[in-house]
Amino acid sequence: MNIHDIPHKAIRRSIHKAALFSIALLVLLLSYVVYIQVIESNTLAFHPLNRRTAETSRKVERGQITDIHGKVLALSKLSQQEYQREYPYDAVFSHVVGYDSPKYGKTGIEGIYDGYLSGQINPEKRLGAISQLFANGAGNTVVLTVDAQLQQVAYQALGNHRGAIVVMSPKTGAILAMVSRPSFDPNTLDTTWNSISQAASSPLLNRAAQGLYPPGSIIKVMIAEAALAEQLADKNHQFTCSGSLKIGSDYTLTESNNIAHGKLNLREALAVSCNVTFGQLALDLGRTRMAKYFERYGFTQLISSDIQESANQLPDFAKLNDGDLAQTGIGQGSLLVTPLRMAMLASTFANKGIMMKPYLVQKIMTPDGTILNQTSPVAWLSPADSKLASQVADMMVSVVKEGTGSAAALRDIQVAGKTGTAENPHGASHSWFIGFAPADNPQVAVAVIVENAGSGGTVAAPLARQILLQALR
Repeated sequence: MNIHDIPHKAIRRSIHKAALFSIALLVLLLSYVVYIQVIESNTLAFHPLNRRTAETSRKVERGQITDIHGKVLALSKLSQQEYQREYPYDAVFSHVVGYDSPKYGKTGIEGIYDGYLSGQINPEKRLGAISQLFANGAGNTVVLTVDAQLQQVAYQALGNHRGAIVVMSPKTGAILAMVSRPSFDPNTLDTTWNSISQAASSPLLNRAAQGLYPPGSIIKVMIAEAALAEQLADKNHQFTCSGSLKIGSDYTLTESNNIAHGKLNLREALAVSCNVTFGQLALDLGRTRMAKYFERYGFTQLISSDIQESANQLPDFAKLNDGDLAQTGIGQGSLLVTPLRMAMLASTFANKGIMMKPYLVQKIMTPDGTILNQTSPVAWLSPADSKLASQVADMMVSVVKEGTGSAAALRDIQVAGKTGTAENPHGASHSWFIGFAPADNPQVAVAVIVENAGSGGTVAAPLARQILLQALR
């Protein structure tokens, strides 16, 4: 080997390494550009701190938000060379539709679907600068699953009460109405912000999906199914209610007004909402199985959909004493749930044990009517056997037919339901009702909560009747 060839080989190796290193850097750079432009493009474009997108969107006619029948819930109108958002239904849809404010940002559907409404998310956007050839100067229309007329009936039914109503299709998961009161008018947000944002009544809170409440006796439908599934009871099993249940040496679970129900089966216990029976069933199920059923019915996980919900608050079952465990069996103690989840619970028994994933958006359309996205129903969980779910549904019919939920009954239409009167440490009890109809072929499920209103059978059940009547017309 010629000694003079050695430096040349070393130089060639160095050049080769440098070339490979440069190529690697180029690949990394291109990968990062692709990541930014494709994967993270929407996140960065609609980030709250990206003022350029916010200012640009004011120059574009934002897409409409409509109900399932095409009634306009939000639209944009040109004013002083900028588009302003208008909400024809004022406060009725404020927690569902949300608001789009240059000063206070976006919430609800306005925020979640901002990219589509502003026209920034379109298939042709992937073409970069070429997409300008396809620009139409308007955003996309977002069609919701809600029915404007049903929403108005639910809103008016609550009146001046604080509370929430959720109406959904048990077979699909589509939200037909979602009302929270007190509410606010998004049309006057900029001038009323200080008062509504500081109000003790929390009008900005969507109580339907984010309000947390003790469920009270409406949780008993789940406990009944758990007892059947674990063979702790059947339709013939007899319980004895003496009006109270002594637990340990220092705690006694009592019936409302200390009424003793005597001998009764599970159907009768649910119809009269017997605390002694369901407190004892919680003890018989035990901490592990109680935790298992709350997990099975989805209380330990978020839905991850177009509905912004609060996480349910469950007790640490392993650390509960017997008294607290019995309290959980009747929906009291540290257990807190949202009205949305209670509508989903009712829907599960209406839908033969299958819990559908709730959703608010039916489809998204371009200005020329082309469908960009369409939602298909999705089974989220299957917490109950169909036969057992049907048994519980039959028991819920008895609640309305001959029990505490008679005020929810409809002429010629069989209603299934469960009332609840949930004690809370901050005032009078909350009034609950969950149910569905027609019982033999459920088309609609409902959850009603009226804060600090007392008996579920007296207050919430009649409101549910109004909702069901409208929904089934």
